[in-house]
Amino acid sequence: MLTSLFQFFLSLMILVLVHEFGHFLFARICKIKVEKFYIFFNPGFSLFKYKPKNSDTEYGIGWLPLGGYVKIAGMVDESMDREQLAEPEKEYEYRSHPAWHRLLVSVAGVVFNFILALLIYSFIAFHWGDAYVPLNSATYGMEFSKAAQEVGFHDGDVLHSADGILLDGAYDDAAFRSVVEARTVTVRRNGTLVDIQIPSDFMQRLMLGREGFASFRLPFVVDSVMPNAPAAKAGLRNGDRLLAINGTPVFRSDCSSFFSESKGKALSVSVLRGADTLSLQLTPDENGRICVYMKPLSYFYTPVEIKYGFFESFPVGISKGVSKLTGYVGDMKYLFTKGGGESLGGFLTIMSLFPADFDFHIFWEVTAFLSLILAFMNILPIPALDGGHVLFILYEIVFKSKPSQKFMELALMLGMFFVLALLLYANTNDVIRTFFSK
Repeated sequence: MLTSLFQFFLSLMILVLVHEFGHFLFARICKIKVEKFYIFFNPGFSLFKYKPKNSDTEYGIGWLPLGGYVKIAGMVDESMDREQLAEPEKEYEYRSHPAWHRLLVSVAGVVFNFILALLIYSFIAFHWGDAYVPLNSATYGMEFSKAAQEVGFHDGDVLHSADGILLDGAYDDAAFRSVVEARTVTVRRNGTLVDIQIPSDFMQRLMLGREGFASFRLPFVVDSVMPNAPAAKAGLRNGDRLLAINGTPVFRSDCSSFFSESKGKALSVSVLRGADTLSLQLTPDENGRICVYMKPLSYFYTPVEIKYGFFESFPVGISKGVSKLTGYVGDMKYLFTKGGGESLGGFLTIMSLFPADFDFHIFWEVTAFLSLILAFMNILPIPALDGGHVLFILYEIVFKSKPSQKFMELALMLGMFFVLALLLYANTNDVIRTFFSK
């Protein structure tokens, strides 16, 4: 929990810093005065602030981690500094500069977040490369959520094709969308190809079910056993595979259900050890755990590994970033469907993306994705966001007339109210799912 929280705040600080630096840099390039540069908001007080000698800008860290800001002189923003705006325009103020200057300053944060995501994905490609298990080589098949099973998928099915296009690559966002948006998905079941008709509302069903679509089906094979744990007392060893519990054949996910439902009760388990099949008595603890580590995906399948040179990594990173962004934007159409609003998440949802144990690879993957989301959300034409400022500037360019200051202030207040309401709704969803859902 604490490790996930630390990663969340570290990622947020990086994203806010880069975003606000974009605004700051282009404001300075255009010779517009920047009065404050803050990571996080600071209503009432700041955790840290510093103003260098002979500098116009105060730098600081606020205590409210909902974002950050740069206070640009002469700009109608969330600071609502009416006293400054009531004074005559000065040459160093945002409002006195040409529209194209203000447009550059307004979009710079979004552009910097997008560039950051592309650079991170390029770095990941160069440092770690790609490794994946091709879907058509998953001999144990997949395990499907309840919503997917209701459509016709069976645990153990091997995904073969979607609308005739082979699913022979990684199980990634693109593969998932090709399945969800297909009319017909073909699976290999017991050596036979079976067609499954996909309903038009399949994505909504998955969102309502909140269990996702599918994951790789894996046997329960022990990697190591904790000393004095239930598994150790039962005699389980490294390499043992659980074949059945109380006579029922099981895979990994089945075992979790058995253990959680049998707290403190003895289970009869059938175990494959080498060429021998053993019968053991296994009693999960009061929390439904047996305390073992299991073999990873790479133990069962040899992943396809791709390495990239330094210059090769950039087109790979750009392609991945663009694909992630277009996929995310495309998914926004589901937000206004049944189940779409309920699936909206806040800070707890974001924090859950980070693992309990710090992993640099996952940290940078999540940070890059969040940077794309931040870029997209900020460019939406909502007052109080960067896209709102861009909208008003484009209006001015087209109609050769600025919106009045009073109109801008009113629009900003309405925009802030909408954003805060959306933030409250998303985080309320998190609380309900975490503490009140069965």
